Amino acid sequence: MDRRKTLKLMVAGSAATGLVLTGCESPKTSSDAGQSKVDLENDLGYGRTDEELVRDKALVKESFFSDHDLATITVLADIILPADGDHPSASNAGVVEFIDFMALDRPTFQVPLSGGLRWLDHESSVRFNKVFKDASADQQIAIVDDIAYPEDAKPEMSQGVKFFSTMRDLVLTGYFTSKPGLEDLGFMGNVPNVWDGVPQEVLDKHNLAYDEKTLKECVDQSTRNEIMDWSDYKL
Repeated sequence: MDRRKTLKLMVAGSAATGLVLTGCESPKTSSDAGQSKVDLENDLGYGRTDEELVRDKALVKESFFSDHDLATITVLADIILPADGDHPSASNAGVVEFIDFMALDRPTFQVPLSGGLRWLDHESSVRFNKVFKDASADQQIAIVDDIAYPEDAKPEMSQGVKFFSTMRDLVLTGYFTSKPGLEDLGFMGNVPNVWDGVPQEVLDKHNLAYDEKTLKECVDQSTRNEIMDWSDYKL
């Protein structure tokens, strides 16, 4: 099984208890992970109170991370979830913008993420005399391999392990709640089925039949978009 399929199963397996990342304070944020901040600013109204809308529009105009930090997050996000066939990489699905928004939306992320990025650059500088984003692909993977598997990590890697686990959760949440991520999962959402009524053989078996009003208003597909009038029905 390839890594992308494994990550998809992780996300699917977490569906019963919420997303990989436990709930965002802004419900709209997750579903818009694949949008740019400009798009978000123009499309934040759905499901928001007036106060939430004002707050979200203010947040999408800001950035918590420096350009250097955003470049580092981009590299790390694409290591966690690279492009694969028709599916874009995490950064191309808007995950970096999502993580930047989350650091503002939930300030409890700020210290762990900032500290983790500093740790990553320090570790890379000690090993390779380069900050993480400027290291070679092999050098970057060498560091990631030391912090991506908690059970195998050395004690001195504990800070990096915690940081990577948080970053991985954010990347997966951001990607698999973006439009390309949902398409990758094959998630259809609340798509209504076409209902043609109870099969005739079942009705015959129970000696039942639809009356003309029900056939017209509930079963006839030509009128499926009309609102049912229940005023004539008594319980």
